[in-house]
Amino acid sequence: MKTHIYSLIIGLFFLSSTNHAQTHQLTKLWETDTLLRTPESVLVDTKGKRLFVSNIDGAPADKDGKGFISILSLDGKPVNLEWVKGLHAPKGMGIYKNKLYVADLTDLVVIDISQGKILQKIPVEGSVFLNDISIDKKGTVFISDTRNFNIYQYDQERVSVTLRNLKRPNGLLINDQDLLILDNGALLALNLNGQLIQLMEGMDPSTDGIEKVRTDEYIVSAWEGVIYYVTAFKTKQILLDNRKEKKHTADLGYDAKNRILYVPTFYGNKVVAYKLD
Repeated sequence: MKTHIYSLIIGLFFLSSTNHAQTHQLTKLWETDTLLRTPESVLVDTKGKRLFVSNIDGAPADKDGKGFISILSLDGKPVNLEWVKGLHAPKGMGIYKNKLYVADLTDLVVIDISQGKILQKIPVEGSVFLNDISIDKKGTVFISDTRNFNIYQYDQERVSVTLRNLKRPNGLLINDQDLLILDNGALLALNLNGQLIQLMEGMDPSTDGIEKVRTDEYIVSAWEGVIYYVTAFKTKQILLDNRKEKKHTADLGYDAKNRILYVPTFYGNKVVAYKLD
């Protein structure tokens, strides 16, 4: 009897260790031609079965009016390459009630998706380099500013500062009632009480985009060319590392149902799709 119990304990320990050490991998599916122009962010529109891609088409910090938003099919085919034009250096995007919100240097740009028309350009006072966006269920838009180190929020009426004095804030993700923030190689969570908790550290300082896979598990990109699989408080696994080749991995999009990752290559002028296993 003791022998059987001992064997069961060993078996459970082995199973637990195996699950804890579970690894993931990316399999390349396709890549677009070099038809994009400094693509910074990809947003998956599951309802419309399409991809929105923000194109800087110039210097990332210049107000030059060259920026635009593209629409691609889910398999990377161009649907409308210059769907909305007249932006400067558009980066992160989010959707709420048939409107596309875009971080464009010092403005939050609101686009009517049905019409493909800019409705508003909302100035964010004090901003320098607005970067990523995430929107909660009430329509509050959170925006990171990588160069003045703040997080802003727009409540459909006014803009205010949510958090100050970070190191290099970029990727944002609303996760239940928390706001997840990528900040200079760390993953932070800001809860309803205003507490800032560190979920992971030690990633490349150029951390850029974040998407949720399941509870406490995330895909994180770093602009310099790395993609991580992060389990909060536990592990980070490198899925892709293109730093030596200088192939950038900017603000990614994720199709959770089909487990497909869409990665903009910035100066590479492509979007590359990967299957997550």
